[in-house]
Amino acid sequence: MIEILGYIGALIIGIVLGLTGGGGSILTVPVFVYLLGIEPVLATGYSLFVVGISSLFGAIKNLQKGLVNFKTSLFFAIPAAIMVFSTRKFIIPAIPEVIYSNASFLLTKDIAIMVFFSILMLAASFSMILDKKRRVHQKEITKSKTINYFPLVSLGALVGIITGLVGAGGGFIIVPILIFLAKLPIKQAVATSLFVIAINSLVGFAGDALYMPINWSFLLSFSAFAIVGIFLGIYLNKFIDGAKLKKGFGGLVLVMGIYIFWKELW
Repeated sequence: MIEILGYIGALIIGIVLGLTGGGGSILTVPVFVYLLGIEPVLATGYSLFVVGISSLFGAIKNLQKGLVNFKTSLFFAIPAAIMVFSTRKFIIPAIPEVIYSNASFLLTKDIAIMVFFSILMLAASFSMILDKKRRVHQKEITKSKTINYFPLVSLGALVGIITGLVGAGGGFIIVPILIFLAKLPIKQAVATSLFVIAINSLVGFAGDALYMPINWSFLLSFSAFAIVGIFLGIYLNKFIDGAKLKKGFGGLVLVMGIYIFWKELW
């Protein structure tokens, strides 16, 4: 029964991705950890694969439409991919199983990862809820064409570390960066973000595949449900207002982020 719920969760993740163009992947790790009982480090690795494959389907569609900015992708994705691979290959294994302990409190690696993930969920929820106001400001920003690539490279590396730690694509972080720094229009920013996420996530997962035991039959079947959900979401997008749904989904992510933070610490 629990496994069935997990696959239903995969379908929902895909539907949200198809409807809103992002955000659904933030649910992947909680589904793995709390529904399917997978330990957090492995769950973040599995999430990278699911997010990477799902984003790849969206990226291919955007490539066909000519919406991906390859120059920006190069400056952002290369440092991000290097850091996400390094984080999964070297930093995650180097974190001690017990980070801090005293008579009344124990902070383990698993707890630290989930607490950091809950903070990321809270940030993602505010990004989705405030999306409309942010986009109005973005249109004004893209009028300027002066691009400084150095901070783009630096922030790409930072996003790579975050992606490597929590297994989330980070589209809610990447899109504003591409608009503010690379001066991309919103449609190009979203398309380029999916392309970057696909590269980062799959490269990061490659770091896991070198030393972690991977249940390929489960991972591929879970990913298949997510991909089916994406196509279903794209179809439903003709009848449902994706912007309103994204705000509602942001509220759900906010509640879940608070719950995970409370559950892991108290």
